[in-house]
Amino acid sequence: MKRNTEKNLMVFSGRAHPELAHEVADLLGTGLVPQSAYGFANGEIYVRYEESVRGSDAFVIQSHTSPINEWVMEHLIMVDALKRASANRITVVMPFYGYARQDKKHRGREPISARLIADLFKTAGADRLITVDLHADQIQGFFDGPVDHLMALPILTDYVREKYGTERLAVVSPDAGRIKVAERWSARLGGVPLAFIHKTRRTDRPNETVANRVVGDVAGRIAVLTDDMIDTGGTIVKAAEACMDAGATGVIIAATHAILSDPAVDRLKNCVATEVVVTNTLPIPDDKQFDKLTTLSIAPLLSRAIREVFEDGSVTSMFDGQA
Repeated sequence: MKRNTEKNLMVFSGRAHPELAHEVADLLGTGLVPQSAYGFANGEIYVRYEESVRGSDAFVIQSHTSPINEWVMEHLIMVDALKRASANRITVVMPFYGYARQDKKHRGREPISARLIADLFKTAGADRLITVDLHADQIQGFFDGPVDHLMALPILTDYVREKYGTERLAVVSPDAGRIKVAERWSARLGGVPLAFIHKTRRTDRPNETVANRVVGDVAGRIAVLTDDMIDTGGTIVKAAEACMDAGATGVIIAATHAILSDPAVDRLKNCVATEVVVTNTLPIPDDKQFDKLTTLSIAPLLSRAIREVFEDGSVTSMFDGQA
């Protein structure tokens, strides 16, 4: 008996950010697989797919937004349901990787929760991960399987170059650890000068930095502050103020993940930056929208990566061999 098998692409979405998943599916020319998903009275989550997934190449999209533990758990349950329904390959698509900031031990007796998340998805049945702008590149090594680490850099830099390309710019990293990312920004913006913020972070208090000063020359230039995420906004707002104190003529904030935990919106509204540019890796509800905020879609990047994986192409080629 012989059978010529054809790969069957199927896209699934959790309930955390369905708008992004629908946009990705539309760009792929397919629909989202219908499913039943609800919670029991005690908070337990139930998921069941409404059509056969046997032998499929499954891509499960879920953004780990607030309440993060609920959506991570739903993501895991979706993967388990696919494994038990005999999907051929399961690719977890997490535009924002939950717990990524807990990637190492700063002090004794701390967890490395980013590794735990990777282990959980592997145990649930994931064969591959696709994610965007990890907090630390080494998290790719936490998952025992292929990890496609996408970068929002082309989307963000194209926007900044188109809108501010005629201005005198300087790219500023919010800390020394992200200077390599800032170098890529500089290259894509035509080799503009680089600077970084020297800061001291408190290890005993989350989301709090103590000191800021600019290392590099931003005087007479618009500072483009780049970061992977904006959570409470304290770090990036202090960095913007430091840039203005150092003689910058203006500040643009550009970040991939808009977590925007309180009081981020108030801080960003009232800060010295003229524009805050983010992507929609995480949902941004209406009550967190404000005039300075510009949201760019990450869906074209995700859909192209999914297509490359499905067709056994090259994800690295999407980023000029740097991914």
